Amino acid sequence: MLLMLAEWLVQFDTAFNVFQYLTFRAILGTLTALGIGLLVGPWLIRRLQHHQVGQQVRSDGPVTHYAKSGTPTMGGALMLVGIAVGTLLWGDLANRHVWLVLITTLVFGLIGGVDDWLKLTRGSSEGLRARTKFFWQTIAGLLAGAALYVTASSAVETSLIVPLLKDVALPLGGLMVPLTWLVVVGASNAVNLTDGLDGLAIMPTVLVGGALGVFAYASGNVNFADYLGIPYVAGTGELAVFIGALVGAGLAFLWFNTYPAQVFMGDVGALALGAALGMVAMVVRQEIVLFVMGGVFVAETLSVMMQVLWYKRTGRRLFRMAPLHHHFELKGWPEPRVIVRFWIVSVVLVLVGLATLKLR
Repeated sequence: MLLMLAEWLVQFDTAFNVFQYLTFRAILGTLTALGIGLLVGPWLIRRLQHHQVGQQVRSDGPVTHYAKSGTPTMGGALMLVGIAVGTLLWGDLANRHVWLVLITTLVFGLIGGVDDWLKLTRGSSEGLRARTKFFWQTIAGLLAGAALYVTASSAVETSLIVPLLKDVALPLGGLMVPLTWLVVVGASNAVNLTDGLDGLAIMPTVLVGGALGVFAYASGNVNFADYLGIPYVAGTGELAVFIGALVGAGLAFLWFNTYPAQVFMGDVGALALGAALGMVAMVVRQEIVLFVMGGVFVAETLSVMMQVLWYKRTGRRLFRMAPLHHHFELKGWPEPRVIVRFWIVSVVLVLVGLATLKLR
C-alpha cells in the first residue's frame, strides 16, 4: 500500500526511492508487526482475561500443566493482525505470491479460530471434530494448490526441486495441487501439535520462517538464483516482506509467551503459522528443505503417528506420552529445558537447510 504511495512521491523527492529496496521494506514489515504485537499485546491479554478466554488443559496431560488452565489463549490472532498489517503496508500488492500466501494464512487462521472458540464456549479441550477440521483444511489446501498451479508462469513453478542436485527438476503438472495440500495441511497440523509448551512452537517457526525468507529473496533475484543454482521464480522476493512481518509478529508473541506464558497462541495462531510456512515453501519450490528445517515439527508429528499405530498394534505405548515434548517432560526434564533444547535442534536444522543453498 505504502509502496504505491512512495512510487508516486518519487516525482517530488527522489529520497522515496529507498522504498524500492526489498530488504528495506522487509525490515519495515518486521518492525511494524513487532511494534503492533508489543504495543497491543498487554491490552489484548487484559481483555482475554476479562472475558475469561482461558486455555482448557487436557485432563490426561502432564500434571505440571494443570496450573496453566485459564491462561489466556487465542493470542495468535494478534500475530495474524501484525502479519497482515505489516504485509499490506510494505508489500507489493500487485504481486500474486503475496496474496496467495497471505490469504492461505488467514483462512487457516479462521479455521483455528473457530476451533478455539468452540473449545472456550464448551469449556473443554475439544473444539471442532477432527474430521470437520481436517475437511476444511483440505478444502483450503486444495484451493491454495489449485491457485498456485493455475497462476504458475513457468515450468519450474510446477516442478519438484531436489536439494543438492542442481540439474534435477521433476515436472509435477497437476500433481502440484495434491502436493501443495500435503505440505500446507501437514505443516499446519505439525506446528499445532508442537504448540504444547511455552514458546516451544513459535521460536522454531520464526527460525524456519526467517530461513525461508532467505530462499524467497534469493529465488526471486535472477542473479542470486543463477549463482546459487536454485530455481528462479519471478516475484518471490516480495515474500521477504511477508516473512519479515511473520518474524516480527512471532518475536512480539514470544515476549508474552515465554515461560511462564502470559498467553497462548491457540489454534488460530498455530494452524495459520504452519500453513504460512508450507505455502511459502511451495511458492519458492523448497518443500523438501522445509521438511529438513522443520525437523522438530516433523518429529512431533511422527511421534503422535507412531504412538497411535504402536498402541493399536500392541496395546502399549511407544512413548510415555505424545507429542514428543511430553515424553521428555514425563522423563523428568523441566519444561524450560525441553523448550530450549528443541530450539537448539531447530537452529541446527535451519543451518543445515540454508547450507543447501550452496551445496549443489
